[in-house]
Amino acid sequence: MILYPKAHFDKVEQITTNFLQEHKINALILDVDNTLIDYQRKMEESIAKWAKEIKNQGIKLYILSNTNHKEKVEEVANRLEIPYRNLAKKPFKSGFLKVQKELQEKPENIGVVGDQIFTDIIGGNRCQMFTILVEPIDEKDFWYTAWKRPLENRIKKKYKEQMKRK
Repeated sequence: MILYPKAHFDKVEQITTNFLQEHKINALILDVDNTLIDYQRKMEESIAKWAKEIKNQGIKLYILSNTNHKEKVEEVANRLEIPYRNLAKKPFKSGFLKVQKELQEKPENIGVVGDQIFTDIIGGNRCQMFTILVEPIDEKDFWYTAWKRPLENRIKKKYKEQMKRK
């Protein structure tokens, strides 16, 4: 189903190189807001450490964000020493496909990591990429995200119930 991720973790740091290798993932497209940083633009040191370890294992990282605040995305990308694109217009395919071209990977070898079903998961699934949903870092959301959370939570509940049955 286009609304369901291929995998789900509580936080980005739980995604291991073993998990990625097991699923033949050579690159990750990462969301920023509530995936890598909280509402106040703070990033936990554990995320920077995770990104460094993942890169050291040969996994390519790339930030793809819908935000129009270029300096915010650029700051995160610089701290993690990875490329980025903002104004992505997720869930539309164009941003994902541009990043795929830059990464020079097949879609099935790219993981898309984000906290939102209606942007990250749908967009990644539409591009045939391996989607990984993480829980939002912060309960506080921007207004344009907050209104979607109750619906996303219902979808996540059904997804989790389905995973338990498998």
